Amino acid sequence: MSRAARLRWRCRRGRRELDLLLERYLSDRYEQADAAERAGFEALLERSDPELEDLLTGRLAPESPQQARVIERIRRHD
Repeated sequence: MSRAARLRWRCRRGRRELDLLLERYLSDRYEQADAAERAGFEALLERSDPELEDLLTGRLAPESPQQARVIERIRRHD
């Protein structure tokens, strides 16, 4: 399985809204992102769905500047 396919699979969550947001970022922004931002996105994919939703809605603060940048880009793209 290619790296892109693995990431796309990891973007598939238990909630349709999260699927759409994550897959949109992956297809529109991930390839142009620098290594730090890519690492931030991949770290977000390790989070549980409730944590990820809390991060994207601002109820939970990101753990790193890279995650904060990815979250902001996901929000703006919405």
